Amino acid sequence: MTLIEHGFSSVVTDSKARRGGRKGSTSSSSSSSSSVVLDPLSSMLDGSDPLSLFAAVSQTPALPHSISAGELGRKRREKEEEVGSDFEPWSSKRGEILSRFTTTEKLSINLFMGSDKSKASSPSSAVSEKVRTRLEELDDLEEGSQRELLNLSQQDYVNRIEELNQSLKEAWGSDQKVKALKIVIQCSKLLSDTSVIQFYPSKFVLITDILDTFGGLVYDRIWSMCADPHPLPESFSADDVNDTAKETCLNWFFKIASIRELVPRLYVEAALLKCNRFLTKSGIQETLQRLTAMIRGIGDPLVAVYARAYLCRVGMEVAPHLKDSLNKNFFDLLATFRQIHGESVQNQLAQQRVEIPIYLTLYSPAIHWILQCVAYRAPEVLLTEMMDRCKKLGNNALLLNSVMWAFRAEFVAMRATDFIGMIKDCDEAGFPKHLLFASLGRSLSCADPPESERLSILNDAWKVITKVRSPRDYINCAEIWVEFTCRHFTKREVNTILADIIKHMTPDRAFEDAYPQLQSVIKKILPHFHDFSVLFSMEKFLPFLDMFQKDSVRVEVCKSIMEVFIKHQQEATRDPVILNALLHICKTMHDSVNALTLDDEKRSLSLLINGFIRMVSFGRDFEQQLSFCVEARATFCNLEPVIIHLIHTVNQLAMETRCVMKGNHSRKTAAFVRACAAYSFITIPSLTSIFNRLNLYLLSGEVALANQCLSQADAFLKAAVSLLPEVPRTISIEGKQRSSEPFLLDFINNFLSTLLVVPDHPEQGVLYLVRGLLNMVQDYTWEDNSDAKIRVYISALPLLAAMSQESYLYTIPKVDSNETLYGGDPKFIAEINKLCETLIGQVLDHLKGLGRDEGVRRQGSLAFSLFGCLLAHGDLRNNKLNQLAVNLWNLSHKHGFCDTRTSVRTLEYIKHQAQLADLSHLSDMTARLSLQSRT
Repeated sequence: MTLIEHGFSSVVTDSKARRGGRKGSTSSSSSSSSSVVLDPLSSMLDGSDPLSLFAAVSQTPALPHSISAGELGRKRREKEEEVGSDFEPWSSKRGEILSRFTTTEKLSINLFMGSDKSKASSPSSAVSEKVRTRLEELDDLEEGSQRELLNLSQQDYVNRIEELNQSLKEAWGSDQKVKALKIVIQCSKLLSDTSVIQFYPSKFVLITDILDTFGGLVYDRIWSMCADPHPLPESFSADDVNDTAKETCLNWFFKIASIRELVPRLYVEAALLKCNRFLTKSGIQETLQRLTAMIRGIGDPLVAVYARAYLCRVGMEVAPHLKDSLNKNFFDLLATFRQIHGESVQNQLAQQRVEIPIYLTLYSPAIHWILQCVAYRAPEVLLTEMMDRCKKLGNNALLLNSVMWAFRAEFVAMRATDFIGMIKDCDEAGFPKHLLFASLGRSLSCADPPESERLSILNDAWKVITKVRSPRDYINCAEIWVEFTCRHFTKREVNTILADIIKHMTPDRAFEDAYPQLQSVIKKILPHFHDFSVLFSMEKFLPFLDMFQKDSVRVEVCKSIMEVFIKHQQEATRDPVILNALLHICKTMHDSVNALTLDDEKRSLSLLINGFIRMVSFGRDFEQQLSFCVEARATFCNLEPVIIHLIHTVNQLAMETRCVMKGNHSRKTAAFVRACAAYSFITIPSLTSIFNRLNLYLLSGEVALANQCLSQADAFLKAAVSLLPEVPRTISIEGKQRSSEPFLLDFINNFLSTLLVVPDHPEQGVLYLVRGLLNMVQDYTWEDNSDAKIRVYISALPLLAAMSQESYLYTIPKVDSNETLYGGDPKFIAEINKLCETLIGQVLDHLKGLGRDEGVRRQGSLAFSLFGCLLAHGDLRNNKLNQLAVNLWNLSHKHGFCDTRTSVRTLEYIKHQAQLADLSHLSDMTARLSLQSRT
């Protein structure tokens, strides 16, 4: 009962003292302070209501507030000691605690929500009656109807707590402040219950979420009361707060002080710690000291340590510069540490059948947090003192573990040998030593110990780790030390670690329950071994990979290896060790592809495999390179992007062969190029995308032509022409159907430009490839109301004009084009002219059919395109052709759909050309060309 009186009287005495210091304070207020200290609850019944009294005396003006140099210095120090981004917040630990501390036992919730009696009061009631009513209402917080929920599963328990949190918000939103406080008090009482002890850390997280919500609601409410007439600045002081807000704030603290039980009173007041800013300058500091002392009255060491953790948490959020309370909490923890091994705790554990090592782990989150708060930006002297104090305690493994977790990694690393000595002195039965070495390993993975001590540190740690019998405990610890080993030692030591892991995890297929840890081992090794010849020369690396039996996990591991290889492999390689290992890894990724694999996953795997293929080079051993591509084609046949990449690689290989030989076209080189062509010709039909097939046929034909392999080039080009009728009218692009016409037109234009340098086959007719292409275009089923076929005809006219020249615009070295084969033969020219007339006739017939209203815009566009073609490639000295050009110009401008700017620039170009001596005939045509607009 003394703790309750102490907590209440501290608040009231402080408020009285502050009011007594104001001008105009009445004698009754000062004289009543002594009675308040003696019995604060009963004294209120005599009519002296502290809230009403505060309202009466608060009308006196406050003393002017001036800021001294010392005050400025204090504020500057507080600013410097604010929590920065280097401090790990509580929110980052919340999820890990909830997932780690679980239970299958049934849980219960006992709630005394109080009665909902409405208490009417008349406006003329006396002050004492108001006070009595208020106290009755506060009593009702704890005396009322009981609501007990039994046999809850863990998930049901979590759901009920979440519902209470939501009820708190709803009660507050509907202005039921007393009901909100009831909820918070009853939830806080649950933190006194350790009946299912292994769930306590998770319960603490859930309940303190509600406390945080409540603290924020109260603070925001009081803050909003200070907004009139002007909102408070961020760095406000108590003197800036109006009396109404202060009265409301004090009212909350009076209500909290009336809570009978220690644990809920302590937690609720801690949740409102920040509200002390509204009352006095030193309120937060004094409250922290008082609450720290109150925790000493909690008998259960587990409940007490989490209460200290919560107080440290709100202290760090509200006043991180107040280090004294943090330090006092830690040293109080040390003073009561022996309670953990006391008789009452042992009886409780025996009753719940909980082993002492499991019980000690329940303390870890709280002690970790307390030490993290204390050690944050703490001077080295303090850290050393804390370490020494821990060393003097018996059975200090739990504290030692938290020290290594919370202290700066650099501090632990420089004293790693000392910590190992302390670990050796710990009792194995209470807290397993491998957990201590795991904590030490985490620090050493972030900071380096003295170089001379590193080998002995690793040996000492591994002597303990390798003796751990539980595969789960073993891998959790071993995985941490892999980072330290990779950073400071060679492949020999890393290989030894891998061998030991395989030895422990293979029996009974224990590795199946440790895939995350095994993946972590791989991810820690890869950044330290960018030289893959060294990585794969480790005897145990590939056997280690064999432990990943689950398909999805195995593929993820293979992807991580390939990503590192592609990122860090600077030069192409032919190392058989690397190639065999990576082929095996890439095959593993490829074999995971099935009918259900998403396209994004296929693209991701293909990019990685293609990255590997790009880094394979056998130098001038082209045959070996081709053999590798043959093997890769068989290995990766289910990934089309890889097959396409291989075809490009083989074509590039054929071109490199030609360049290396520098024109010396030996039989061996010719045979190799034909082998490359055969590879592409056999592989292309396996592709599903028709445009990939068309483009690769064209590319491979061009490569064969460049290497003077005319029959192979002819075969590729004929295959492309034969494939055109199979082009569908729509194709799927990123899951959406699109018209194939634009893609088909692009391909045909590229194909036409290639045909200029392709010589006619001696056994085929003149221009057989051109005719074959145009026949396919004629027979193809184009879209309705499409001009694509006519645009192909217009595109073919420049090709035919170029073929009629004595010297072609471009040729391929050592390949005789039609200019050489026919040598300007009149029959050849006549065939070209005849074909041109046919094409122009087809275009003109189509233009006539577009004369109706719905087709005049397309008619004008096509007419202007044909005009431009005749202007650029036709002999306009021919009167018929000249007149046709004029007619096309007029037709394109007839309905005013032609772009005026383009027309003006075209007309200016013609006039400029007409000034040349050999183009003077254009002058007459220019006079007949006029610009028209739509009428």
